[in-house]
Amino acid sequence: MLGKTVNADAMTRHSWTQDEKQAITTFAEGDPTENPWVAGKPRIEQMDVVPYDSLWAVRYQYEHERIQHALGATALSIVHVGSNAVPDLQAKPVIDIDLIVADPTDEASYVPALEKLGYTLTVREPSWYQHRMLRHETPRVNLHVFAAGCAEHIRHLLFRDWLCNHEADRLRYAASKLSAAEATNNAQDYNRSKHEVVQAIYQVLFTAYGLR
Repeated sequence: MLGKTVNADAMTRHSWTQDEKQAITTFAEGDPTENPWVAGKPRIEQMDVVPYDSLWAVRYQYEHERIQHALGATALSIVHVGSNAVPDLQAKPVIDIDLIVADPTDEASYVPALEKLGYTLTVREPSWYQHRMLRHETPRVNLHVFAAGCAEHIRHLLFRDWLCNHEADRLRYAASKLSAAEATNNAQDYNRSKHEVVQAIYQVLFTAYGLR
């Protein structure tokens, strides 16, 4: 935990401490024996990767406003992340949002209000950045909850912004996504198939941002 909320617009200008650099460039792994599913594994979703749709940004903005209104000051930050936050990138039609709160373990401070909006607490991972994920069906949203300064959240912002500004890596990532989607309908296998390309892009951006 880095102890602060980082403005995505200031990423390339931010002066990182050595501890921050270490946290951001280290991909922590959770406890493999931990069961993250709050109410059992959800049904398998088709891994459809489709052309970029400008309506994704509209849907995100709608959800942003609903979440902000429901949580007020509890929501320290609400950010569109993931592939469909990147214009011109093929993606699954699922909106990924990072919600930053003071303490993800204090579920009573945000889960009931989000449940009223139609979200369901689906994932709880205390051993991995205290991550929580709430699922919304229509529109399909994965709402990821982290604490301020969480290294995983910062990586989400760095990766999103890098792909927005670097076409070659955006195309490279798109090709890996399409190949992975053709190979499997399982979300975990899909993510594993992209892993090598994702890590390679991270190493490039870590160097470019002076994190290595």
